[in-house]
Amino acid sequence: MSTNPNPILTNEAAPDLSLSLSLPFRSSSAMALKVLYALDAAKIQYYHFKAIIIAGMGLFTDAYDLFCIPPVMKLLGRVYYEDKPVPEKYHIPRVVLATMLGTALLGTVIGQLVFGRLGDRMGRRHVYGISLILMVFSSIGCGFSFCRTKTCVLVSLGIFRFFLGLGIGGDYPLSATIMSEFANKKTRGAFVAALFSMQGLGILASSMVTMVVSKIFEAAASKNLSGNHTPEDADIVWRLILILGAVPAGLTYYWRMMMPETARYIMCVCVYLINYNNSIKIS
Repeated sequence: MSTNPNPILTNEAAPDLSLSLSLPFRSSSAMALKVLYALDAAKIQYYHFKAIIIAGMGLFTDAYDLFCIPPVMKLLGRVYYEDKPVPEKYHIPRVVLATMLGTALLGTVIGQLVFGRLGDRMGRRHVYGISLILMVFSSIGCGFSFCRTKTCVLVSLGIFRFFLGLGIGGDYPLSATIMSEFANKKTRGAFVAALFSMQGLGILASSMVTMVVSKIFEAAASKNLSGNHTPEDADIVWRLILILGAVPAGLTYYWRMMMPETARYIMCVCVYLINYNNSIKIS
């Protein structure tokens, strides 16, 4: 009685090539499932809280950059719309105001689609760094908006706000994905909730920074202030508020580059490469 060398085949069955070809793919999938199970069952460790802080700082910066613009527009109205008649004095037209507020949101939508896709193809760590660099330089660009004339400032600010929105849009899906891939199965929901709670702190920080910077300027220029005239130095206030948004983004970039790529993404890439190599050998 002959023995069958292939354990999948029975003594009487004809060779099934599709089953034998699927063995390498089954082994790699089984290895991936073991790794994913170990990650899901891992105990809470220090790196979990480190990931919350680092990824959360990205959402903190997003909220700061998005919600600091309404008071900044009030300051722009005070600086650049002082020469208007009394009804429109210090008030930015609604069309201009809506455009300035909407450019960053438009960039956010596009950034989510573009950077989210790139994160799946190039890795979370690398693409997350690109989005943070874009946020840093865009925040600085918003503060150093070209010229001192009204039209030139608003156009350049709108352009830089759009690119800032691209970076913010890339940060949203990548921060959530990084946190969910670092977390285990039991605490994933709580960790992601803690991550997005950093947005509230970012909104609070944007209001506090605006009030503190404005108060410092008011105290420094109290002798030159009047109810009917805005000093030229007031143009520095809104620029400083926008530039300060680059500080948490830059710190987040440094901390994120110190962290490794998520294990779940590495596992998915390894499985893909194993299956790809096996398919080449089989063909």
